[in-house]
Amino acid sequence: MALEYDIVIVGGGPAGLAAGLYAARARRRTALLEKGVIGGQISLTETIENYPGIESIGGFDLAQAMLRQAESYGMETHYLAAKSLEQADGKWLVRTDEEDFLAKAVIITAGADYNRLGVPGEERLTGRGVSYCATCDAAFFKDEEVAVVGGGDAAMDEGLFTARYAAKVYVIHRRDQLRASRILQERAFANPKMHFIWNTVVTEILGEEAVEGARLRNVVTGEETVLPVKAVFIFIGHHPNTDWLKGLVPMDNGGHIVVNEWMETGLPGLFAAGDVRKNAARQVVTSAGDGATAAIAADRYISEHFRE
Repeated sequence: MALEYDIVIVGGGPAGLAAGLYAARARRRTALLEKGVIGGQISLTETIENYPGIESIGGFDLAQAMLRQAESYGMETHYLAAKSLEQADGKWLVRTDEEDFLAKAVIITAGADYNRLGVPGEERLTGRGVSYCATCDAAFFKDEEVAVVGGGDAAMDEGLFTARYAAKVYVIHRRDQLRASRILQERAFANPKMHFIWNTVVTEILGEEAVEGARLRNVVTGEETVLPVKAVFIFIGHHPNTDWLKGLVPMDNGGHIVVNEWMETGLPGLFAAGDVRKNAARQVVTSAGDGATAAIAADRYISEHFRE
């Protein structure tokens, strides 16, 4: 027997938590499903400085505050992974390994996961020097030389954090200039511990029991070198967690769900918000706005299609 709710939200990042707050405040029976840590990627971010009205806050602390607020209005949290979604007599059935959830409306806020390099040694040495979270692991490499792969905001932010512990941080970027925001670039270039290796990609991560180095290739000259480091932190973007929805909703080539300005997917009662949607800005504040918009639209949909 499926558990019945007005609104089920899949994903507990900023979009899902904001959706849960708005849905619960609308007096809709609301369930949030989260397969991992509440807050998603922001729970792994040491400091958030660009959330309006809050000068600085830890990502984990912000996520927990958002959770407490939503639950104070009645949102229920279930730590389960959604496995499939199907239409059932005008409603939506969300299946997990333990429980099924039947909802009048579903909001997909499943977020995104880290992209991998896909090179030899990466998977084998993950957790043994290969990391996708400097906030989690940088302290293990105090006074060591490490590498950060990437040129965007995440790479610079995490690289600067790593520099608090490491003796030297090599930033490996496949282009000849960074994509990060200007303020992060300025901070990175000003940090004496950060050294930039341009026009270069990692072709292999070396080591037996732990990372011992990275094999590099210059994309302009083709020259190969070995960089001795004790850790490789990888920040080369993300991919939306939408594989389980393929064939159900329209997506772009990157797997992002296509929605309109009300976060509607085109399927009745199904909404998507945050990093899973096409053209998302991928910021905490915009994800929260998406979630609020989706919950308002879902509340309106229920009012229009179901007898109160």
